[in-house]
This record gives sequence, C-alpha cells and structure tokens, in this order.
Amino acid sequence: MVFCGVDPNRRQSRELEKKITAWMKDYKKAIKILLLGAGESGKTTIIKQMKILHISGFSPEEKREKAQDIRNNIMEGITTLTRNLDELNIELEQEENQEAKDYILSIDPENFNFPEEFYVYTMQLWSDAGIQEVYSQQHRFQLIDCAKYFLDKVDVVKQPDYEPTIQVFDGIQAVLFLVSTSCFDLVIREDEETNRLQESINIFRSMWNSRFLKYSGFIVFLNKQDILKEKVTHGRTRIAEYFPEYNNYKLLSKDRDSQENEEYLRARCFIRDKFIDISKQVVKREGRRLAPGLQPQDDWPARECYCHFTTATDTNNVRIVFEDVHNMIIMWNLSEIGVNVS
Repeated sequence: MVFCGVDPNRRQSRELEKKITAWMKDYKKAIKILLLGAGESGKTTIIKQMKILHISGFSPEEKREKAQDIRNNIMEGITTLTRNLDELNIELEQEENQEAKDYILSIDPENFNFPEEFYVYTMQLWSDAGIQEVYSQQHRFQLIDCAKYFLDKVDVVKQPDYEPTIQVFDGIQAVLFLVSTSCFDLVIREDEETNRLQESINIFRSMWNSRFLKYSGFIVFLNKQDILKEKVTHGRTRIAEYFPEYNNYKLLSKDRDSQENEEYLRARCFIRDKFIDISKQVVKREGRRLAPGLQPQDDWPARECYCHFTTATDTNNVRIVFEDVHNMIIMWNLSEIGVNVS
C-alpha cells in the first residue's frame, strides 16, 4: 500500500501565502500608529504634515484658522519677551521703543483684532537689541518654540490675505514618539520644576516597558533640531548644566559630519543615546504567582527602536522620514508572519 503525503515544505509555503494574503488585506485597511510625546514636542505639527503629505493639504477655511493661530502666537511671543525685559532687568536699546513696549503690555488678548500698529510695534521691538538679549535668555522663562520663526515673518503674516504655506493600544503596529530636543534647558509648565527633556525620557521608558505595547515597533522623532542647533552653536546655554554626564560624552566617528557643527552633533547624539539606551534594556515581565510546576514566561520580545532627527515644520524633512517609517512598518509586519527580511 502506498501512502501519498503532502510535502512539508509545500504545506508550509501554502500556509505562508495564506498569512501574507490575510496580512495584506488588513494592511490595506489601516496601519495603526500611536503618536506619543511630552507637551510641546511637536505632535500637532506632525499631524499637520501628515495631512499636507497625504490628505491634499488644508482647505481655505482651515488656512484662515491657521493664520489666526499664527497671529496669536506672534502676540504671545512678543508679549512674553516684552514682559521679561523688566523681569531680567534689561533695557531697550532704542528709547523710542518705550511706546511700543507700553502698547504691547497693554494688550487684552481676549478682545484684540490685530490692528496695523500692533505689527509695527512688534517689528520695532523684535529688532531692538534689548528684546534680542531677552530672547537669548529664553531658558529662564517659558516661551513658545515658534516665537522666533513667526516674529521673523511679521511683515508677511500681517497681510489680510495671508495664508500659511506648507512649511509651517490594541493593534498598534508602531509607536511614533516625539521628543523636543531643544527643551533640555526648560521645565514643564505644570510644575515649573521638572526638566522637559527628562520628562520625555521618563515617558518613553514607561511606554517602552508597557505590556500593552510589547509587540509594537518604536520610532523616535528627535524633533526641533533647528532650535537645538541654534542653542548649542551660539553657546547660549550648555547641556551639561542640566545633564552633567554630557561632560563625559564622546562623539563616535560614525556620527561625525564634516558639514555640521561638532558641538551640535555631539548634543543631538547625546540625546538620541538616552532613548537608545532604554531600548537596549531587557524588559522584565511583571511578577505573577505561578502554579506549581509552571515555568516563568520569557521577557518581552526583542524590538528595534529607530531614531530620526527631525524638524517638524520642514515638510521635505518629514516626507523623507515618513518614507523610512513606511518601509520599517512593512518590514516589521513581514517579520511577524515569518518572512525573512534580512
């Protein structure tokens, strides 16, 4: 009697094909990405860029709303800087700008329609050396990150027809974690005591160790690189004042770039390695009582943590990073169903 059996390799191949077909069906429906990050890390800006890149941009009504938000940011920025002239005992360089200072400090933000003189006074103050000195000490008070970006563009934003351009847990396949790298010298608004960068590190550690995300890949956006570069290259504040271990940090040869300022490279890689180090730690399962004879379960599965240096207001930069993220997610999912992607 002859027994006809199914070739094990062929059977395994058919099963793999079924898995791929089923996965592709689900993949076409949705890829679930959890967006996380501490306050003011750039989450809203990243969402805007996703819309710009994948949902045909903003409608005219949304653009008008964004323009108003930008004007409010300008008002908040110049008001904060002007108020801190007295707090820091800094004088205006131009005495004639005293009128502008008085005007800005008298603004009622609840009932303000942004008249022409507001923009005139704002530009006068922003160009004053006294206000620039206050700005250079922004680590001593709370200032919105986009202040300089929009204060440099007041003459454009003030136009009535101004429209912003594009430059401005179950089933989670990937966690997109945003970090404001430029906030190493700032404290959070909630208690004005906790270092903002340290808070981001703590949140990341908590999410990395979460049992609900144990199968999720992690992608870290080390955001606001433009502001970080400005801070460290101008020497206005030193990372070592807030993270003493920075004094002993050495830049590896693979991280060097002859086209970039070395201190900036050292700073961004130091921050990157804070998150990479957490991802290399073995995550232990929570302790549970086991029935007699049962062996404790393994630790969390090994996962990769990919870090990208980003500037969320730069659409081209975000587009390139998103392409990398897209490829990573595909690779992760193929690995999950047993396809060798190495």
